[in-house]
Amino acid sequence: MKLFRIAVLAFVLAGCAINQGTPTNAQASRTESCKATSEQEIAALFDRWNRSLQTGDPHKVVANYAERSILLPTVSNKPRLTVAEKEDYFHHFLKDGPSGKIDFRSIELRCNSAVDSGLYTFTFSRTGVVVKARFTYTYHWSGAQWLITSHHSSAMPEKM
Repeated sequence: MKLFRIAVLAFVLAGCAINQGTPTNAQASRTESCKATSEQEIAALFDRWNRSLQTGDPHKVVANYAERSILLPTVSNKPRLTVAEKEDYFHHFLKDGPSGKIDFRSIELRCNSAVDSGLYTFTFSRTGVVVKARFTYTYHWSGAQWLITSHHSSAMPEKM
């Protein structure tokens, strides 16, 4: 039994020694280069998204989203994960001619990612309806452009 314990201990210590030279994911992510950005650049991403709404083309809106992303929309209870699900949502959403305006925001910058959260108002040109909502967009630098990885929007719970 004592010999078995010694063998197990030797095996564990050998594994620790082998892994010392291999960087972990956390160590590797610390060495990646970070894209220089600014709050103005991240704020402009909402404007890009809003302009894509004005085209009326769901495909152009969804082009703002990373392949692996989630949309938690204002006027649907269903989370949208795939390109087809997002396009389906925007196909219906765009029919009323939405246009967004930021009322308040807070932007947080990170290495190759950013978070833009706050309050916005949507005006629908076809119906005249105005919806005030909360939002959070998370963005990731793809190496070529900033893409939305998470978009959450919900109508304000209290009437102002």
